[in-house]
Amino acid sequence: MMAPFGVTASQSMPESQLQAVPVTEREVLRCESCKLVQFRNAADTCRRCKKSLLPEQPKVEAVIALVPEPTARTAEGGLQVATAVRDLRHVRNLSQRQLAARMGVPRTYISKIENGKAMPTLSSLDRLARALQVDISALLRDAPTRHQDETAVLMGDPFLAEIAKYAAHLNATQKSIFLNHVRELAQGRTRRSA
Repeated sequence: MMAPFGVTASQSMPESQLQAVPVTEREVLRCESCKLVQFRNAADTCRRCKKSLLPEQPKVEAVIALVPEPTARTAEGGLQVATAVRDLRHVRNLSQRQLAARMGVPRTYISKIENGKAMPTLSSLDRLARALQVDISALLRDAPTRHQDETAVLMGDPFLAEIAKYAAHLNATQKSIFLNHVRELAQGRTRRSA
């Protein structure tokens, strides 16, 4: 029995398989690595370089979701509290050490809560809420709801609502200049005209 393309029958298939499969039905493949032309074997690997004879499947890139998937409340519950504590602490301009001192706990406990490694008890949540000067429900709400509530409170002030209308039209430099003026006014300093 003669194998095509210079490949001997003994190189391509065991003798028992050669007798079972007619030559016309065996698939001939070329290895993309070493260019050896050979019959397909059971392992689908090249006889010379041992690399796969199967064509590589195109890599499927991850699809970017346009709408975020809803998160599970049970698995993410601790992280929502963690995010709330961190956000509220930043809004209040407190360090972890300052918040820990207000609560009477070590600073590492605040760090563990913010990193989701510790879930505060109900009494700790109450102390956290008092230390952050918020209602305990503010710690249990999700971030978008909390931010909407805070924005609503800020926009309730007519002065801040008026500033917000104009702030959207300022560039970064103008915002910086405006903020510096506000700081100076708040500290009682006035600029001298040249």
